Parts: sequence; structure tokens; C-alpha cells
Amino acid sequence: MNLLITGGAGFIGSTFTLHIAEKHPDWKLIVLDKLNYRGRRENLLPLENRAGFHFIHGDICIKGDIAPLLPGVDWVVNFAAETFVDRSIMSADEFVRTDVLGTFNILEAMQEFAPSAKLLHLSTDEVYGEILEGRAAEDSPLRPRNPYSASKAGGELLVQSYINTYHFPAIIARPCNNFGPCQFPENFIPLFITNALEQKPLPLYEDGRQVRSWLYVDDCCIALEILMEKGKLGEVYNIDAGELRENIAVAERICGELAYDKSNIKLVQDRPGHDRRYALDGRKMTALGFKQSLPFEERLSQTVKWYAENPDWWKPLKSGEYLSFYRKWYGERL
Repeated sequence: MNLLITGGAGFIGSTFTLHIAEKHPDWKLIVLDKLNYRGRRENLLPLENRAGFHFIHGDICIKGDIAPLLPGVDWVVNFAAETFVDRSIMSADEFVRTDVLGTFNILEAMQEFAPSAKLLHLSTDEVYGEILEGRAAEDSPLRPRNPYSASKAGGELLVQSYINTYHFPAIIARPCNNFGPCQFPENFIPLFITNALEQKPLPLYEDGRQVRSWLYVDDCCIALEILMEKGKLGEVYNIDAGELRENIAVAERICGELAYDKSNIKLVQDRPGHDRRYALDGRKMTALGFKQSLPFEERLSQTVKWYAENPDWWKPLKSGEYLSFYRKWYGERL
């Protein structure tokens, strides 16, 4: 099997690449990544000397970067995206460019240069918008409420249009919130872990009662592999961890793991358009054999331990451009 993995140096993309490399040592893996602030070549160091592994520095927004990589490819797995809601609120242009135009370029290039290849496209649970009651099934309406989720919905709808119009062979995955090692430290869980390790405040929006489902990144990668093996082309699949938790409960759990006083959790002004609750119906994936491997609490403990033991990975990231954004975004809130 030959895979082209776009955005394969990012958090979920690199974890998936390492997972597939371990499970399938004979597969050819090509990673395309533009190495923006979230893409880390270091995440792929274990594969540098692996036969059949190739890293290409390129951008899905440039069709010419994609096309030469496609001949002979069996699957394209598209992780490439701008992904952080807070940044999309401050500046949405790059989100629209990457998540919509970039997806379009992949679709067009695949039709021209790899017409028999299949696409596994990563979307998000956030395309459903706020789910105040019950759970969103795959056929629920898409009602994105911020520029990030709108750009992801736009890219996904393009994929669906190609499925319907051109019988394009694609599967769309909508995972819930991922967490785990090597996640950029501006996201909620790694931000709170690293801030606690640095004895800094933990800025929690509004009352902290927003509800999310948290999926360990390795489990997400297992689910994606299941979709490549058993998923039906043309279908959408929710990938859910099952349990729902309020953000404040997760924050308090992190404090407990690090013996950090809960008084350091600072309730701050909410972000605009903040969705109160996400909840997925994951029965389609369960029917394919997917289930969470370990309880959330155990996976969170492992994640906290990883950040505590790997400051050389995350400390350099919390400077420069990141620090400028953090101060601008949280300055008045804190």
C-alpha cells in the first residue's frame, strides 16, 4: 500500500504516520507538510531511516506540490488544515485558504493524477455546531458557528460534492477533540498542563461548563485505520470517545495530576461564539469494531507525564510568535 499523508508532521498526522509505519512496515509513506508553526519535522524523526518513507516540504494550497506525489498512491489521508478556533477568530483568511482551497486542490490533483486513489478526509465534530441536547449523527445538519468550523465544513462539503458529482472515492471522518503527546501547547489540555508546570494561571473560558468528548490521539489513529480497511466509500463517520465532560472537570483533573492548586484556574471572558456543547453519535464506528482503548483518566495521566518529561519539546514552542498570540488573546482576559 502506498499512502500520501498531507499534514503528516502535525499532531494527529504524525501520530497516524508513526502508527501506520509500525503496523505496516512494508507500506510506502509519503508525508507532505508545509511545516507551519504546528508542523514539526521532529515528530517524524523515528522514520528518517525507514525504507519507503519520504518527507516533502510542500503546501496543499499549491497544486504543483501535490501532483508529482500522486502517481502510484493508493490512499491520500488529508490532515492538512488550520485547526485552532481562537486563531480563526482573530484571522480567518489562512483557515479559508488551507481548509477550503487546499482541499479543492487535493481533489482536483487526485482526479487528474491518481484517479484510482481513495481519499480519507479529516473533518471535525465542530461542523455540527452547538449540540445542546442529544448527539449529532452523521446525517445531522451542519451548523458551524466560528470561522474554523465553517472552513472545515466548507472543505468537507467540497469532498461530498465530488463524491456525488464525480463518484469520487472518499471517506469523511469527523473526530471529537483529540489529545495526547506532541499536541501544540495552545490547545486546552496541553496549554493547561504546560502552564501548570510553569506555575502560570490556567485561563478557562466563562464558567468552564462547556461540554466536550475527549479522544486519545492513538485511538483516533486506530479508528482511521479501521476506516481505510472497513469504511464504505462515500460515507461520513463520527469518531467519538463516548463520555462527555465539562472543561472545568478536565482542568481540575490536570491540577490534581500535578498537585497544582485549583485556585490557579482563572475564569476569563468567553471567546466570541463559543459553542457550549459538542456531542457525537458514534454508533457507525462502533459497528465497525472501534472502541476506546483505555479510560480518559488513564490517558490524561499518560499525557501529563509526557509533557512533564519532555520540556525540551514544548518549552521552545511557547515563545516568539506563540507568546505574542497568547499575550494578545489572553492579555485583557488575564
